[in-house]
Amino acid sequence: MNFIEKLAQASRKNKSLLCVGLDTDTALVPDHLAIMEFNRAIIDATADLVCAYKPNIAFYEAMGLAGLDALKRTREYIPADIPVIIDAKRGDIGNTAKAYAKSLFEWYNFDATTASPYLGFDSLEPFIQYRDKGVIILCRTSNKGAADFQSLMVDNNGKKQLLYEVVAEKVNGWNVNGNLGLVVGATYPQELEIIRKKYPEMLLLIPGVGAQGGELELVVKYGADKKRERTIINSSRQIIFASKGKDYAKAARREALALRDKINEILDRTA
Repeated sequence: MNFIEKLAQASRKNKSLLCVGLDTDTALVPDHLAIMEFNRAIIDATADLVCAYKPNIAFYEAMGLAGLDALKRTREYIPADIPVIIDAKRGDIGNTAKAYAKSLFEWYNFDATTASPYLGFDSLEPFIQYRDKGVIILCRTSNKGAADFQSLMVDNNGKKQLLYEVVAEKVNGWNVNGNLGLVVGATYPQELEIIRKKYPEMLLLIPGVGAQGGELELVVKYGADKKRERTIINSSRQIIFASKGKDYAKAARREALALRDKINEILDRTA
């Protein structure tokens, strides 16, 4: 089963477009817990509510070898029928890109990764060649500085477009194996609407709901695909750090359940 199929199956089974971001920041984890213990409890509490999990590799790399070991064990602990996206934002050329792809897809066995388009097609090709894996490419990101480059007007073969629109168009053209997607932030609903209308079947990973301030109503209305199988709405801190007390896992479940059900309520109301 490839990434797209696994995502669709998990979305249907759990009636969910919710992805929980396992951005396990040691500064926010309850003091008495090891990283793996914390992750295991969060996964146990939310596995029936999500369509995917998304650890951010930076938080694990920051802990050195112990963190990378925790990342691998976290990947292995997540139920096999739930896809795992590693938020690594890789982007390099030649053998370096091949090595990144081999690490993420073969050693860690992640189902998908985020990647940067800045270096062009040859920097993404080693990832794309893993046809059963997903490659989700930065398009219109949720951070404030995204406009520094992504909103620049450029000349695309005589056609004036914003840079993020060119990225979306290029990725759509490269998507011959059907395993590519776009990262489009929840904090830019108008751009999200433009991309979804132009590419109705494109896989979209939508971060920025919750702590980053993305408005859920607009995210669901403008971002969800008609089949409800190629949309991943990510929330990290709002869920996994809902409580710093002993009830942290119960609090995470409560937040995940509320968010999943709110997404479904909006979907049903706006269908």
